Amino acid sequence: MTALGVLLLPGWLDSGPGHWQTRWQERHGFVRVEQHDWQRPLRGDWCARLEDVVLAQPAGRPLLLAAHSLGCLLVAWWAAHSRSAQRVAGALLVAPPEIERADLRQQIPGWAPPARQRLPFASAVVASSDDPFARLEYATRLAADWGAALHGVGARGHINADSGLGDWPQGLEWLQDLAGGPLPAHR
Repeated sequence: MTALGVLLLPGWLDSGPGHWQTRWQERHGFVRVEQHDWQRPLRGDWCARLEDVVLAQPAGRPLLLAAHSLGCLLVAWWAAHSRSAQRVAGALLVAPPEIERADLRQQIPGWAPPARQRLPFASAVVASSDDPFARLEYATRLAADWGAALHGVGARGHINADSGLGDWPQGLEWLQDLAGGPLPAHR
């Protein structure tokens, strides 16, 4: 089997220094999907960009997606419309935001309601009990709708750089579980 590729999908405003996605990119050589506009995320543009990056990966190479926040909603919308979703072996969906809340809908228009269809690949939602952007109950419903396993991490905020996760080995283990085998070695 060809080695898996890992695509990192940051949320609104990208993932800065100290964020587990940035650390994984630096440490493991995973590919960050760079969006054209991190400030004003347009759902169609973000989906098109993800499609371009997926299609640019070597043919026959299964992919894993490691998404954070709005990146989780991107995965669901992209999977609902892409003909390339079969290339994805699994998705780790960390801290999906409650985009239907009035404050978030105003800040990030065009993303509500989230796509709620069952995802066509293995997936796991990781949620915190004190995420300021989503109630645990909301993340639990999304996981059920998407057909995803649910992993609670206790009180870890938005599961970002402020959460003190460092390289977040537990997240890597969950990603490896989705891969069904070892992750690609550092480049």
